[in-house]
Amino acid sequence: MSVRSEYLMSLAGTDFSRKTKDELLALYNQLLHAGMHGLCFSPYLDGQEPGTQISEAQIKRRIEIIKPHTQWVRSFSCTEGNELIPKIAKQNGMKTLVGAWLGKYKSINEQEIEGLIKVAKAGHADIVAVGNEVLYREDLTEDELLDYIYQVKEALPGIQVGYVDAYYEFGNRPRITEACDIILANCYPFWEGCSLEHSYLYMKDMYNRALQAGKGKKVIITETGWPNVGEKFYGAEPSDENALKYFINTQLWSKKEDIDIFYFSSFDETWKTDDEGDVGAYWGIWDKDENPKFKPSVELQSQAKHTH
Repeated sequence: MSVRSEYLMSLAGTDFSRKTKDELLALYNQLLHAGMHGLCFSPYLDGQEPGTQISEAQIKRRIEIIKPHTQWVRSFSCTEGNELIPKIAKQNGMKTLVGAWLGKYKSINEQEIEGLIKVAKAGHADIVAVGNEVLYREDLTEDELLDYIYQVKEALPGIQVGYVDAYYEFGNRPRITEACDIILANCYPFWEGCSLEHSYLYMKDMYNRALQAGKGKKVIITETGWPNVGEKFYGAEPSDENALKYFINTQLWSKKEDIDIFYFSSFDETWKTDDEGDVGAYWGIWDKDENPKFKPSVELQSQAKHTH
């Protein structure tokens, strides 16, 4: 992929000051169609939520939609149908970061760990994640989480095992960081109230802090993104233009510096408003009905047809 010189990045990211929305849409779609490293997979349809049994048919349909645009898929759970996501992704030639969703309930955690090990032993996991933000949520103690991590490592020799949490947790929790083969860091300038203008530099700082904590271990950004609808969060403002700009900066940085990033998220999911307010439902590249949210204008589409 070649990007025109006016889109080359400065220290603070791409200079958007003279770009029209049509130009942003054009670059966004250029980057989307060129393909990204990874996408967080959103399995839940409108009216569904965690606890709903998801069908193989809806997973297959959504994998087909994202397949042209990403090399990797990240899944979050290994129960309630989520365990089918890695297998279907693999059947479509994609790589997988497979997660077990851990929480406060030991019986559910044991089902998740059992499912994770089963998926990986079947050859459907390239990297496994033992839990997602359980320390941030204070659902488990460090010792409880370490027991699960070492259980999985013992069961899956030869597969990289990590744990997903906010980037700063790896500096604060050296025992967890030491247990991980790979550092899986969530980096959200939005959720720290950072303005779009400073978000690129802030994301880079988050990544570098995780890198320092890892002391030579590879760092993958397992989640980052920007919502396009919802209430302002301190200095962070949801809008179509801000979502486009954040995606563009993220993808250009990923390609330029060879940073592995799983963008959050593939599809809008309405259930997320319960935990995150109105912005929770609007992080997707596709909307809840599986339509692309940011299409080029009709005029740009017409121009593209005439140039091919």
